[in-house]
Amino acid sequence: MKIKGNLLAQILIAFVAAVILGLVFGPAIDVIAPLGDLFLRLIKFIIAPLILATLVVGIASTGDPKQLGRIGIKTITYYLLTSAVAVSIGLAFAFLIAPGEGLSISVPETTTEVAETGGVVATLLNIIPENPFAALAEGNILQIIFFAVFIGLAITLVGKPAQPVYRFFEGFAEVMYKITSIIMWVAPIGVLGLVAPVVGQYGLTVLLPLMKVILAVAIACIFHAVLVYSLAVKGFAKISPLQFFKGIAPAATVAFSTCSSSGTLPVTLKNTQENLGVSRKISSFVLPLGATLNMDGTAIYQGVAVVFIAQFYGLELSLLQLVTVVLTTVLASIGAAGVPGAGVIMLAMVLSAANMPLEGIALVAGIDRILDMFRTSLNVVGDASAAVVVAATENELWVDELVEDRSDDFDEVTGDDLNAWNSK
Repeated sequence: MKIKGNLLAQILIAFVAAVILGLVFGPAIDVIAPLGDLFLRLIKFIIAPLILATLVVGIASTGDPKQLGRIGIKTITYYLLTSAVAVSIGLAFAFLIAPGEGLSISVPETTTEVAETGGVVATLLNIIPENPFAALAEGNILQIIFFAVFIGLAITLVGKPAQPVYRFFEGFAEVMYKITSIIMWVAPIGVLGLVAPVVGQYGLTVLLPLMKVILAVAIACIFHAVLVYSLAVKGFAKISPLQFFKGIAPAATVAFSTCSSSGTLPVTLKNTQENLGVSRKISSFVLPLGATLNMDGTAIYQGVAVVFIAQFYGLELSLLQLVTVVLTTVLASIGAAGVPGAGVIMLAMVLSAANMPLEGIALVAGIDRILDMFRTSLNVVGDASAAVVVAATENELWVDELVEDRSDDFDEVTGDDLNAWNSK
């Protein structure tokens, strides 16, 4: 049965209820964890086909390889610049709040294992799938994007004979959008099942010794969103920041609960198209790319974590080390997957590049799930801001066409409405 009412309100109510239930029942609340697992499985099962279908349609509908290249350059440039600003903001707030000074925590003796990345060249080569169907089966986002980009380009280059293929993917994309709408009916229940066990496991007292770290990340994320994204959407798209944040709020809330920017992608696509007026052509290209490339929240986390670890071990960070942290974070974001825990792998790369002890990862490992909530929400909001900015510069933003307060019910805007906007 469909849950009626405002989706964002339902999700927020579920989140508050999850916190209360977690505090009241403690670890015993883990009994409702399968509800969260159910929601995550439903989201994950549509990610690969949704990215493939929407990206193929988005690229093929462009019809101009030059325009596609221009959109790609704008998107990647935006993501890299905002990531560089984000890690700088993270470092600044970390020095201001000083989360590692005077802290006494027992560091676990177990060594944190970190997967080898293979370097920049190996990461770039790994984007090309040896078997695209294996990439779809494994959910390798970068390889799926590569596969979809080439199909979309080939459809454009072939022209009229390839129209049946284009219509297939267009219809397939519509089907995936409808499945997404159905899945979102259970989003509040999923949020309840995801958040309550986390609160039940950690409680509030366990978090107090590391509260300054959480506070630094949270404040830096809010500051980055309010400053950078507000200026971007206002300056490029003439959109009110309040309208922007209201429009993307459901996706940000789901991201806060799932800790997965890739898992939130279906919701982000719906919000940016229906609430913010971004054409499907732009959103289908910019958002899947952002789920992998855009790591603003994770960049802030890197800055705070590096300063925290340095202060804990009594190390002085040199200017060269700080510059290294910024550059490594921006470059590492290219190969980081938009899944829970990717921040830890990035942190290991950053610490290694800055010649800092990898054992420091264990200091933040216990609260990584909490920090992941903040940074993933910011990542998703950043993806949406990029879509708005790029759409505005390409005359693919239809904000004036939207009806006031139409935003929070996924079924209020139909595929026909979106197709009408996109055909203009």
